[in-house]
Amino acid sequence: MMGRLGPVMSIPAETFFLTTGFAGTLQQQIQQMISEGIVSGRFRAGEKLPSSRKLAHRLGVSRITVTLAYTELVAGDYLISRGRSGYYVSDTAPMQPDFDVPRDAPGDSVDWDSVVSRRFSRHELPIKPQDWGNFPYPFIYGQADATLFDHQNWRLCALRALGKRDFEPLTADYYERDDPMLIEYIVRNILPRRGIAARPEQVLLTLGAQNGLWIAAHVLLARGRTAVVENPCYPGLRAILSQMDCTVTPSDIDKEGLQPAALPTSPHVVFTTASHHCPTNATMPVERRRALLDKAASENFIIVEDDYEFEMSFIKAAAPALKSLDHEGRVVYAGSFSKSLFPGLRLGYLVASEAFIREARALRATVLRHPPGHIQRTVAYFLALGHYDTLINRLKQAYKRRRTTMDDAIRANRLEVAGQGSFGGSSFWMRAPEAVDTEILAETLRARGVLIEPGRFFFAPRTAPRNFYRLAYSSIAQSRIPEGIARIAGAMSESGLS
Repeated sequence: MMGRLGPVMSIPAETFFLTTGFAGTLQQQIQQMISEGIVSGRFRAGEKLPSSRKLAHRLGVSRITVTLAYTELVAGDYLISRGRSGYYVSDTAPMQPDFDVPRDAPGDSVDWDSVVSRRFSRHELPIKPQDWGNFPYPFIYGQADATLFDHQNWRLCALRALGKRDFEPLTADYYERDDPMLIEYIVRNILPRRGIAARPEQVLLTLGAQNGLWIAAHVLLARGRTAVVENPCYPGLRAILSQMDCTVTPSDIDKEGLQPAALPTSPHVVFTTASHHCPTNATMPVERRRALLDKAASENFIIVEDDYEFEMSFIKAAAPALKSLDHEGRVVYAGSFSKSLFPGLRLGYLVASEAFIREARALRATVLRHPPGHIQRTVAYFLALGHYDTLINRLKQAYKRRRTTMDDAIRANRLEVAGQGSFGGSSFWMRAPEAVDTEILAETLRARGVLIEPGRFFFAPRTAPRNFYRLAYSSIAQSRIPEGIARIAGAMSESGLS
């Protein structure tokens, strides 16, 4: 029998071996080994695969596992079955182009310091370890707890979104549009919970709140304009604004958030986390919100409201959004599903006057068209079928228990809380003694299995205090909180700084 390049060859079973750490099933790993061998050209058209019995014996797996892998590869046109003769590499299997690829990466003689027009890497952002889940005491903000997530119903919604009935949302290019099913649910169910009334034309989907803030900044700011940010504030926002040609002015917050009376004269855009200040968790009172809106009207500036974590209100109901009090269209509202579902989802939304959304939509279209259609439809199903509300309820109950445990542990160990919010959330804003550098403290604690977030990154540069830090309870088991807090207090005590 002849193959594409000559006599039929048999691929030895010894060619295959399983590796540890593969993120998938044994069947999937076998499929990947064979498909990669074919695509790379190591296995050629017409070559015969080991029998399922021989390969199963070689790998130490069941024969049915190998048979199922072969069957899937036949369906994908990588292999063909020739009855009792066995399985062979298909003549029409995907192949790489037939040219030599150098084994080593080519050299780089470009002087990138002179070629790059802007230095986006100069802005310092907090570094969160990728392996945070391997630490026994991860007080890390914003990560999801797998024990609380509704894996089964998310999977069912994803499968439904991948079905034939939803072929268009799965495969079509929406151009600048968004999934009408998800937009409708946001308008009818999510926004009313924040006291916001909006039409579909006033909503734009984004790749999370960070992307929404980036879009808002690029639409509203330019050279010669002034942006006001809270101090301290979300580090990602400061990074965005550092890329603009505008003037960025920090404005110190107090226990009730941003102070309208302390704002600089006639800014162009004011960014605020009114309902849940980042990182102190302060909530701006309604009277102060009205004062901020009045000031925006009299001085003709726009407010960008980042309304994150409003779902995590388990002590008392969250205050209505600043946008709900806006009667002039001066507030651009940024929301996100990344905190309430999971951060890797990267899906959020902007709500604003139609004239702003028109420009924001056009800007988004030049960068990414729209968020992936099947992700939009999966989220739409998850929300519409009630799974979202069930998940939020579960998170609230778990976070309430963890918050109580953490509060007790903090008090027992005589640590100082600088801000914890009045309605819930998922973190405490902490203050160490002034002599403590929390970045050094964080390194000490990391060696003891404890992760904390130093607070310097939240403050305006050059004047940032070094003794603040954040402790989150979204991704740590309740049972581990007391020991983790004790280790933090112990590290301070050992250095004589507690």
